[in-house]
Amino acid sequence: MNYSVYPPEEIIEDAVVAMPLSKSVANRALVLAALSGQPVPAVADAEGVCSDVAAVTRALAVTSGVVDIADAGTAMRFLTAYYAAVAGSDVTLTGTDRMKQRPVRPLVDALRACGADIEYAGEEGFPPLRIKGRELKGGTVTVDATLSSQFVSALLMVAPLMTEGLTIVMEEEPVSVPYIKMTLAMMRRRGIESVAEPLRISVPHGSYRQEAIEMEGDWSAAAFWYEITALSAGWFTLSGLSEDSLQGDARCRDYFERLGVVTVPSEATPGALDLQPSPEVYGRVDLDLSDTPDMAPALVVCCCMLGVPFRFVGLQGLGIKECDRLAALCAEMEKVGCIIERIRDFGLEWDGKRMPILTMPVFETYSDHRMAMALAPVAFFIPGIVVKGAECVRKSYPEYWDHLLSIGFTLKDPETATPEEE
Repeated sequence: MNYSVYPPEEIIEDAVVAMPLSKSVANRALVLAALSGQPVPAVADAEGVCSDVAAVTRALAVTSGVVDIADAGTAMRFLTAYYAAVAGSDVTLTGTDRMKQRPVRPLVDALRACGADIEYAGEEGFPPLRIKGRELKGGTVTVDATLSSQFVSALLMVAPLMTEGLTIVMEEEPVSVPYIKMTLAMMRRRGIESVAEPLRISVPHGSYRQEAIEMEGDWSAAAFWYEITALSAGWFTLSGLSEDSLQGDARCRDYFERLGVVTVPSEATPGALDLQPSPEVYGRVDLDLSDTPDMAPALVVCCCMLGVPFRFVGLQGLGIKECDRLAALCAEMEKVGCIIERIRDFGLEWDGKRMPILTMPVFETYSDHRMAMALAPVAFFIPGIVVKGAECVRKSYPEYWDHLLSIGFTLKDPETATPEEE
C-alpha cells in the first residue's frame, strides 16, 4: 500500500488524538501475567491493537508447534525466554525474512547457560529457534546488551522461575537502559524485588503475584505528533499518555522543546497533554540517544525539514531494527536534499547544507513502522510525497493514517493521482 500524502489545507484546531497502547508496556505486562498464572486477555484482534502486541497475545495462548511472530522483535526476545522457562513448551519460534537476520545469540547463550534447551533451526545466531521448555537452574550469566536491552529484559522476567535465581552481568553499558528499569519496576509491582548495580542485576527465585494488567499510551508514537506540531505549528491534544510513565521515550517532551514544541496539561481534556508550538527553536541540536534510540527517525526528519543541524549519537542498536535505520535515514533524507553523515555505527550528523530537490520524493519505508511515520509529515513542506509500504505502521500504531486523515491530511493512490495533484 503506497500513499501520496498531502497536508491539511487548514489544520483542524484542538484535535484530540488518542495514543495507541505502548507495546513496550503491554508486552511486558502480558508476559508477566502469563508467568504469574493469570489468564491473558484475548486482545489480539481488538480494534487498534498493534501487531506486536497481537503477536505476543497469540503466542502466549499456545505451547507447541510453529509460532510465527512475523516482524515483532520484542516478541522474539521475550518469547524465547518465556518458552525456554515454561516446562512442557515445545515450539519453533520464527518470523519474517528480516527477523531471521536479527541477532539473538546473546540471549540464547545466556539461556543455555541457565540450562535451556534451545537449538537454531537455521543460521547460527539467528531465528528460527527450536525451544523445549524445562525448569531452569539459573545462576550467573554474562550478557552483551550493547545491541538490545531486550536480551536483559527477557532474562529478567523469567529469572524468578529459575531454581537459583539469576544474576546478570553486562559486559558493557547496555543500550536503552530505561527499558530495563521499566522491566524491573513492573516485576516489583508483582512482588519480585531485585538488586540492581552498575552492569549487574540479581533476581532471587520467587513467584509473581497476580495483579491488574498494566496498559498505557505509547510515548514512542507520541514523538511523531511532536514532529507534526513542530513542522506545522499546529495545536494538538494527546490522550492516554502517563506523565510519570516508565517509558524512556517520554523524554521526547524535552527533545522536541528544542524544536519548538511545548507540552502542557490540557485544560479542555482532563488527563491529556496539549502540544503547543513555540518560536523558540535551537540553532543546532546535539543529543546522546543511547537511552532512547527510537526517537531518532522523528528527530532526524524534523531537524532536516526545519533546517536545524544536528549530531545524534548512541544509535548503535539502530542497525538491527526492522531495517538498518542509520542507512535508511541517510538514504531517504538525501531525497529532500539533506546529505547526512553516518558516524560509524553509532550516530548521524548533518551540517545543515542542502542540495536541490529535482524530483518528487518517493520514500521507501523498508517495512519499518517508525520510518513510515517519521516520513509522512514531510508533506507539510513537499505536498504529494509518496510513502511506500504504508501498511507497516500496524506494528505499533495501526490507526496512524486514520489519525492523519482526522486532522485534515489527504491520502491518495499515487497510481491514480493526476499530474496536477503530483
